[in-house]
Amino acid sequence: MTTAFCLALAISTTATASASAADLFNSAQGRFAAGDTRGALADIGGAVAGEPGDTNALALQAIYADAAGDLVTRETALARLGAMDGGMRAGVDGMLNAIRIASFTPPNPLPAIQGPSTAIIVLGYGLLPDGAMRPELINRLQAALVQSWASPMSPIIVTGGNPQNGITEAAAMQGWLQSHGVPAQRIHPEHRAGSTVGNALNSVPLARSLGAGGAIIVTSANHIRRATVDFNVAGLPVVGAMSAITSAGQLIAEVMPLTKDQQLGMYRDAIRVFGIPAGY
Repeated sequence: MTTAFCLALAISTTATASASAADLFNSAQGRFAAGDTRGALADIGGAVAGEPGDTNALALQAIYADAAGDLVTRETALARLGAMDGGMRAGVDGMLNAIRIASFTPPNPLPAIQGPSTAIIVLGYGLLPDGAMRPELINRLQAALVQSWASPMSPIIVTGGNPQNGITEAAAMQGWLQSHGVPAQRIHPEHRAGSTVGNALNSVPLARSLGAGGAIIVTSANHIRRATVDFNVAGLPVVGAMSAITSAGQLIAEVMPLTKDQQLGMYRDAIRVFGIPAGY
């Protein structure tokens, strides 16, 4: 067998293995998005076996194992990840801890008292086709108004794009708050976000530019846990979270800790905020 042939065979074998690992990485992401946690964990395990130095795959293995309750695989993946990239390991640890805390923290209808170094961040909700606000968003704004009274020195960020009739969610929220007595200079709109992930990724740098080192998140009771995780993973500590709760029944419905299946949306969002690619 010639040297040239051996070299060509080695290159071909490496390319095939890499492609297989990439395919498994992509398949794992698809399975996890569909709620097949065990299938995702099996696929990402194959991807790690094919590319042992892929830190993204190791991070996903730890995250999927945590979601599946497989503590041995999680700790093994975290240890290997830490040996390669300590910063990424710390980030994954922080993500899993944020999910764990949020899962056991019930929505809070009461405002927090904070100062100017904490931003109040109000998350948008889809507008009607004519640009008018839905009741869900008005409920969030009513909670935000109360929060603004409790923390009168805190800057307020309203975040949401998804324009309808030329009006973004942020613009609609800004107008409502101003019409209810909040000074215009206190309100800072973020007009681009199209999802909770976008709310976090776009609002965190804006909050930091305003001198804020922490956030009070205002959103709906059934949304607050996922939003809190997203902002924590994006790098802005959530020091308060106020939920728009309109009835005792709504509060009771959201007060129980979340099961692992109910936590999957938080895991999916956190992976996106963390910056792990959706595919290779």
